[in-house]
Amino acid sequence: MFGATTYRFQTMLRLTLALSLVLLVASACGDSNELILATTTSTQDSGLLDVLIPAFEDEAGYKVKTIAVGSGQAIKLGEEGEADVILAHSPKAEEEFVTAGFGIERQPVMHNDFVIVGPADDPAGISGSKKASDAFAALAEAEEAFISRGDESGTHTKELGLWKNGGVDPAGASWYQETGQGMGATLNVANEKRGYTLSDRGTFLSQKDNLDLAILVEGDVALFNPYTVVVVNPDKHSEVNVEGARAFARFLISSQGQDLIRTFGVEEFGEPLFAPDAFVDATPAPSRP
Repeated sequence: MFGATTYRFQTMLRLTLALSLVLLVASACGDSNELILATTTSTQDSGLLDVLIPAFEDEAGYKVKTIAVGSGQAIKLGEEGEADVILAHSPKAEEEFVTAGFGIERQPVMHNDFVIVGPADDPAGISGSKKASDAFAALAEAEEAFISRGDESGTHTKELGLWKNGGVDPAGASWYQETGQGMGATLNVANEKRGYTLSDRGTFLSQKDNLDLAILVEGDVALFNPYTVVVVNPDKHSEVNVEGARAFARFLISSQGQDLIRTFGVEEFGEPLFAPDAFVDATPAPSRP
């Protein structure tokens, strides 16, 4: 009796182990179809991802999970192996990410520019300033409310550089507020407080109909805002879906991806929100075998 019970137990154990192995393999195969994209909030708040991701999923057969945070946080996710590919706009941080060996195959994708926005009546009198850093210095002198993202994003990094170039340290000033949130939320706070902020043009244009803010300063070369795609290095994190990451990067710089970027926003806003930067004879992203 004991021998028969033992045999049945051993048989059930082998079946359980076999079933567990099948489920593990199936899960791994399913994961290979999922791609984790860490990106800045501006690509989401502007609506660009709503165009790019479905097109990529249809073309290449992957399912994209998007984590939209500040560029600094997106890069941190890559360092920790929590993302497969990064689409960001913080050049210095991206370069450091690649130099440290966490990222590979960094490629330009697109650009737009930053703009300084604020109340249309412009109580600080910065409208038309040729240099963004001069406008920031004037804002500090006027002590008008300035709303910062304060989230280590590409926009926040750019803002801090402009304060430095203007000879101002705004930290702790009563008129300086950090939201710790994305661009869309920060624009809403600036709107509520009749304050000023630095925004990427794409997000501002996509939300301007709901805001009582105007573009006051633009056109300075210091406000140039490039976006690049970086594949997370699988040598650092073996679980990275490097094939999916490369497929997404190829899609962004393909003729299809670049055309979507080139035309995004034209119909609704009368102008593109981003300009494509991948000057390559690209082909559509390959489908999964």
